[in-house]
Amino acid sequence: MRNLLFVPALIAFAAPLSAETLTVMSFNIYGGGANDEKPIDETVAAILAAGADIVGLQETRLEGEICDADYCPAGGPSVAAAIAEALGFYYYDQTTENVALWANAVISRYPIGAATENDLGVPIDVNGTVVWLFNIHHDDEPYQPYQALGIEYGPAPFVNTAPELIDWANRTRGPAMDLLFADLAAAEGAIAIVTGDFNEPSMYDWTASTVAAGLQPVEVEWPTTKRLVDAGFEDAYRVIWPDPVAKPAFTWTPIWTTEDDPEDHHDRIDFVFVRGAQVSAASIVGEPGPRTDIVVDPWPSDHRAVVATIDF
Repeated sequence: MRNLLFVPALIAFAAPLSAETLTVMSFNIYGGGANDEKPIDETVAAILAAGADIVGLQETRLEGEICDADYCPAGGPSVAAAIAEALGFYYYDQTTENVALWANAVISRYPIGAATENDLGVPIDVNGTVVWLFNIHHDDEPYQPYQALGIEYGPAPFVNTAPELIDWANRTRGPAMDLLFADLAAAEGAIAIVTGDFNEPSMYDWTASTVAAGLQPVEVEWPTTKRLVDAGFEDAYRVIWPDPVAKPAFTWTPIWTTEDDPEDHHDRIDFVFVRGAQVSAASIVGEPGPRTDIVVDPWPSDHRAVVATIDF
């Protein structure tokens, strides 16, 4: 049975009494830190530091005993309920198994309603206004930045042109995006937010300017983010920080490797996308260092998080 706390009927059509400000976070929590044997207290502290009202969580369960590029099932229980309890939040575990989810959950200081057909979205009653939160976790294999840079990861071939990389990205995440867009129909005409670990960079980050600056190997209009932009969504971080050379913004990874390690490639693959509201602030949350806007120490995850504030 799904863990779902909500008021019996969301006030879907009531007009808000005043302007609202809402802070939304996308956070791959790495098993609540437990993959590194950390307590959930550090994850809770990160959410508090970000000032988040709603969080799309990814990896609420542990990685299985076998975890490699081709096969990595989740193991153990979700920590979403414990995190929500510590914050005094509502929670919803996205327990459906499909290609757009990997141990996902939504936690919120506001009541959560019934999920969409593919379990990707929930309506949230923010003081009488319904805000839809869609939370996803896409496949990381094959991972196109590694394909482009000749980094071994799974059986996919190395490719280095934009059309080839776009083709592989569509093969890898196209079916999951189809599920997302089917569920997005429920939010037509309403405020909609998409959070997630996309495991694919932004179309705004692999540009001619970032190639010239030596930040990326090739200009690519990545299809997963482009599909959302074409549907009217805004990449919240790039709304506030539009220059990817002045503000390179990496969420993968604050651990394991340095940015100059030839066996990895640091990039922005975690996002908050917004449609129907104005983005007024956006930050990267992570460990002490030059890639972090909101510092949390100790940092519990192998991803930095993204937080955005919207007004409506």
